[in-house]
Amino acid sequence: MSSKKSDKASQVRISITHVSSELSFECPMAPEEIKAAVTAALTSATPLVLSDVRGHEVIVPAEKIGYVEIGQPTERRVGFGAN
Repeated sequence: MSSKKSDKASQVRISITHVSSELSFECPMAPEEIKAAVTAALTSATPLVLSDVRGHEVIVPAEKIGYVEIGQPTERRVGFGAN
């Protein structure tokens, strides 16, 4: 059984200033690559551009980034014996 989501996808949450909700998506990049992209966007004041696992692009102006949280997605367990 295959899925579109990669086993190596990172979970990304981005807070946007003056917006009550946050962006949350799975990115196929490694956490180190995402951190480098965020750092580059913030230091050069250019938009942060990331893609999700389905190929959609997420573009956030650097000056509107509140915070970025990067982590590995939790493994979903299915069945009665899952702990």
